[in-house]
Amino acid sequence: MQATTDFEPEVKNRSGEHILISLTYIAKKTEANSGMALTRALEHWRRYFEETGITSALVFNENYFIQNVQGSRPAINDALAKIIGEYLEVLPHVIDVEEIETRRWDGFLIKYLTSSAEDELHALKSFSAGSDFNPYLMKTTQIASFLKSIFGEKEFHINNVI
Repeated sequence: MQATTDFEPEVKNRSGEHILISLTYIAKKTEANSGMALTRALEHWRRYFEETGITSALVFNENYFIQNVQGSRPAINDALAKIIGEYLEVLPHVIDVEEIETRRWDGFLIKYLTSSAEDELHALKSFSAGSDFNPYLMKTTQIASFLKSIFGEKEFHINNVI
């Protein structure tokens, strides 16, 4: 006996388009991703994220990057694959991936850290020791606090996955 139904699953939900993901990674900056090349890359990524519906918060200085990207699961997966594939020198270290209900960022936010008093204040609030910006020495909770401090997001948190 064979049973038939008229039920057809929604194809759009099979890849997770309906699931919002937040992914945070850290990376070390190199000579290959600085100066004019970095400016071009940031503009490229701003346009790419806009086209694919990804929002982002990026903090960097002369040595390191911290970036949080948010969007549909397939868009985030594709963006991470593109970062890894196109920028071999960046080598992102993913520190957190979580499913979220709403986006925390609006657009493509960028902050370059300087030695200004304001940036030092953000660093001192978030780091347990010293004011050197090195995300590889930070706990995930410190990174979340740092992004919150920089961009003023009240609800931002990172699950402890390290």
